[in-house]
Amino acid sequence: MKLSADTKAFEARIGYSFKRPELLLRALTHPSVSSPTRPDNQRLEFLGDRVLGLVIAEALMADDKAAKEGQLAPRYNALVRKETCADVAREIDIGAVLKLGRSEMMSGGRRKTALLGDAMEAVIAAVHLDGGFEAARAFILQFWASRIASVESDARDPKTALQEWAQARKQTPPKYVETARSGPDHAPVFTIEAQLASGETAQATAPSKRHAEQAAARELLERVGG
Repeated sequence: MKLSADTKAFEARIGYSFKRPELLLRALTHPSVSSPTRPDNQRLEFLGDRVLGLVIAEALMADDKAAKEGQLAPRYNALVRKETCADVAREIDIGAVLKLGRSEMMSGGRRKTALLGDAMEAVIAAVHLDGGFEAARAFILQFWASRIASVESDARDPKTALQEWAQARKQTPPKYVETARSGPDHAPVFTIEAQLASGETAQATAPSKRHAEQAAARELLERVGG
């Protein structure tokens, strides 16, 4: 099977040449364009998530041999979550080679965090099936090594951390209010305000409500010294 020039360029970007290129093509095929003769990447995504998890868990234990489970778990969660996978996907420009249906393309699919994260996990699985676990480990560490080295010791989800901060002070859970929305329907931008019962607030803007809420929670935590 011959790969297109764009897909060959993608192989060069990730530093891995597939012996079975059909695995890479499957990893890059979104369900919106699949068919009986063109399977999508969902099963590969399932496998890739598990391979990534094992590699990251082992790497974290090797990186900090004194860390307890309570310290390792939040770091692990930060490194394997969909947003981190999507960040790596953007770094290697998976969006440029994804196979998408017309409606998904029109709705900005090449920029969607969930879609990019899924594709990243699928590519990991494709490398694993093509070259074995050691090839997958090397592939993952190539792009996650700097993230492993810099992951915060306390990498809790900002919304969870803010809620815990409020509960420790006998406050009701924080509220998240959408204060503005801009941009076209296929690529909206949200402004969210995080509010504490004690009156403190912080705002953040992002391409998704989830990201805006997380950023607002993080900003508010910094303001209150959480």
